[in-house]
Amino acid sequence: MVADTRSKLLDAALRTLGTQGIAGVSARSIAAAAGVNQALVFYHFGSVDQLLSEACEQGARQRVAAYRERFAAVGTLRELLDLARELHEEERALGHVAALAQLLAGSQSDAKLAPATADGLNLWIVELERTLTRVLAETPLAEFVDIGGLARATAAAFVGLELYEGVDREGAGQALDSLEQLAVLVTALEDMGPVVRRAVRGRLRRTTTRSNGPR
Repeated sequence: MVADTRSKLLDAALRTLGTQGIAGVSARSIAAAAGVNQALVFYHFGSVDQLLSEACEQGARQRVAAYRERFAAVGTLRELLDLARELHEEERALGHVAALAQLLAGSQSDAKLAPATADGLNLWIVELERTLTRVLAETPLAEFVDIGGLARATAAAFVGLELYEGVDREGAGQALDSLEQLAVLVTALEDMGPVVRRAVRGRLRRTTTRSNGPR
C-alpha cells in the first residue's frame, strides 16, 4: 500500500508538471491528480521539491530504459535523427518532454531541483553520447567533434524544441529538418570514398589548428 501510494504520487507529479507547469505544482494539485490526501505528499517525501526530484529521476530512468534497445540499433546519423523525431513525438504526446522542460525552468530559481533535473537529463545524454560515438566513429568528424558536448547540445536542443513548438510549430519543424540535412551531408561525405575523406580531414585539421592557435 505504501509503495502504491508513492508510485501514484511520483506519476502524478510528472503529469501535473506537464499539464499545469511548474507554477501550478503544489502538494494539493499533485495529491488531487494522484487521488490521495495532500498530507501524504509530506508523509512520503517530506516536501514537494523532494517529490519532484524523485519523480524526475524515476521518470528519466523509465523512459531511457524504454528506448535503450532502439538507441542500440542505430547505425547511422540519419537513423539517429529518425529515432529522435519518433522519440520527440512520443514523449511530447505523453507529456514527458513538457515535464522535463518545466523542471529545467523551475531549477533556474529553485536550487533544490537542479541536481535531480541534471541527473535525469544526464541519463539521456549518456545514451546519446554512446550512440554518437558509435555512429561517428568511421566519419571524418570523429576526431574533431567533442562527442560529449554534442550529446549535451542535442539533448538541450530537443528540450528547447518542446518550448519552441508551443509558439511556432512550423519553425520547430524547420529546425529538425535542418538537422536532417546535416545527416544527409555526413552520409554523402562517407560515400565519397577515402581520398575525399582524407582531404576533408586535412582541411578540418588546418581549421582546428587555426581556431585553437594564439589569439
